[in-house]
Amino acid sequence: MKIGRFEDLDIWKAALNITRDIYDLTSQPKFNKDFALREQPSFPLALIL
Repeated sequence: MKIGRFEDLDIWKAALNITRDIYDLTSQPKFNKDFALREQPSFPLALIL
């Protein structure tokens, strides 16, 4: 199996989907009041992806 780009890896696609799910979850009104909690998971994810 030849991989031309890392974006073609299934694990990359899964990580991207999980990242989107986390962003969707933390953008809900329940998280708006707690900035630190809302931003905590998104910062490391942005660095990785």
